[in-house]
Amino acid sequence: MTTTGFDVPGFRIVDNLGVVRGVVVRSRSVFGTVGAAFQTMFGGNISLFTELAERTRKQAFD
Repeated sequence: MTTTGFDVPGFRIVDNLGVVRGVVVRSRSVFGTVGAAFQTMFGGNISLFTELAERTRKQAFD
């Protein structure tokens, strides 16, 4: 169970994990997807998708 509170009535908290993060995936436009496809040919990080995921995460925290 995950909570943002300091206590959960009826339960005992046994561990504090700090901030738990996740990723929400959004779709890009056709042009962005084509650009990402070109990046996959060279391997490594697909910065177009990484940037989109980070912006989405920041928006969720804000």
